[in-house]
Formats: sequence, C-alpha cells, structure tokens
Amino acid sequence: MATKTLNDLFIHALSDVYSAEKQLTKALPRLARAATSPDLAAAFETHLEETQGQIERIDRVVESAQIKLKRVKCVAMEGLVEEGQEQIEEIEKGPILDAALIAAAQKVEHYEIATYGTLATLAKKLGYADGMKLLLETLQEEKATDEKLTMLAKQELTEEQVGK
Repeated sequence: MATKTLNDLFIHALSDVYSAEKQLTKALPRLARAATSPDLAAAFETHLEETQGQIERIDRVVESAQIKLKRVKCVAMEGLVEEGQEQIEEIEKGPILDAALIAAAQKVEHYEIATYGTLATLAKKLGYADGMKLLLETLQEEKATDEKLTMLAKQELTEEQVGK
C-alpha cells in the first residue's frame, strides 16, 4: 500500500520503529557480552528491559489509535546493528571496543530519538492523544539512555586506558 496520507505515514513509521526495537532486543545482549566495563554491560542490560517495555508501549499506541502495523523491516536499524557487530568482530575486547560500543549505541539512540520525536508529532497532528503521550514517554527514555551513555564514555575512557 502506498503512503498517501499522514495516517499512512504514521503507520509506516510506527511499523518501522517496531521492527527496529525488535532487532535491538536481539542486538543488546551481544553488546552486553562484548563490553569489558561492568557498568557498560549493565547499561545494555537495562536498555534491553526498557526496549521490551517500549515494544509493549507501541502495542498500546496501536490499540489506542485502532490501527494495524505493517510487516516491514527497519533497514536503518539493520545497518546500525550490523555496524556494531562488525566492531565486536574487529576490535580486541577492552576499552577501545567499549568506546566503539558506546558510539554504536549512541547512533542507535539518536536514530530512535529522531523517530520517536517525529512519531509523537504525527500522533498529535492525527489526534492520537493517548498514543502521543506513550510515544513521548519512550522519547524521554531514549534521551535518558543517550545521556547515560555519554556519562559512561566520560567515566570509563581515560587517556591512559585508550592511549592516543
């Protein structure tokens, strides 16, 4: 079905982020296992729990808006996950890999922040007030995760750990 209306665009974007979140639930355990820093591993495990809650929240948006998701694959997330996997395979376990994992995770967060911000705006325009509130809740979680990752990068990565 072609995207012809704002509602079509909303459904497509929501379907896309649903796929993205599902892909992320498979990738986060790999990131946690690859992390050297216990704090970073814990952050990935916490984000996995949040992501599962975000998937449930999408289900609630669908229900409240009385729409049906499409079966799509988020190629953006697929690429981000693949990039993270390549780094796990190419970089020796340690502080440099941790830095790469943080960077990869922040790319994911920035994608999600942009997506949920757009979805919340579309939900508002379409009159999906309940859906908008749920999407804004997820947006705030994604921003908080991004901030946690920034703090971890500052705490974990000293000059002596990463060399120059």
